[in-house]
Amino acid sequence: MKPIGVFDSGVGGLSILKALRAALPGEDFVYLADTRHAPYGERGDDYVADRSRAIFRQLIEEHAVKSMVVACNTATAAAIHLLRRDYPGLPLVGVEPALKPAVARSRTKRIGVLATRGTLQSAKFGALHDSLKEQAEFVLQPCDGLAAAIEADDLEQVDALCAKYIRAIGEYGSAPGQVDTLVLGCTHYPFAQAQLLAHAGPGVTLIETGEPVARQTHRLLEAAGLLEAQDQGRVELLTTGSPAALQAAASRWLGL
Repeated sequence: MKPIGVFDSGVGGLSILKALRAALPGEDFVYLADTRHAPYGERGDDYVADRSRAIFRQLIEEHAVKSMVVACNTATAAAIHLLRRDYPGLPLVGVEPALKPAVARSRTKRIGVLATRGTLQSAKFGALHDSLKEQAEFVLQPCDGLAAAIEADDLEQVDALCAKYIRAIGEYGSAPGQVDTLVLGCTHYPFAQAQLLAHAGPGVTLIETGEPVARQTHRLLEAAGLLEAQDQGRVELLTTGSPAALQAAASRWLGL
């Protein structure tokens, strides 16, 4: 049985893998964390595109994946158009900050967006933002170092950075002019949601991308006749960095 390939610059994409396994329990997955070259969000587009293409080649040639999920906002922004051109017959899903669901959810229509600098500066994000800026006000906050701190499991640094970036966005609440919704625009950030909510307050809604990505993956596989019906699929974990660190993260966050 051919697996679904999933990759990220590190452990952040495990948040997407968690949603994929819930929506597609019968599928096998192979997950690759490109930890040696992380974080992508602070690299240039050409570098990220080159790494994304190299990972695609590896997963297709060595693991015969039947579809791919780019579980990284920065890689999606920098490379998804190139990957779709390179592999036109491969069911392919990327991720992007969930601005549309946030607009639907927000009552104050003032929305904070936490993301890497690479994502926020990308043309893909710019087009998405421009298409919605008449419907809500978005406060864009680059979160330098946060993905790396989560990757390193440095809880003190994660908390300090969450506090810094939450403060930078402004005032939170349900009154006009206050932020009532936060978009987690990096797949690492769901693993810091407790710290983010602690600093933003309990009335703030966090929006992430795992479930929409899983639904879209299910739709594409179903349309292609590629869905599997076994009871429980397998997960293979690969990394360009420390296998122990990836295994620890998978155990902590996914129970693998």
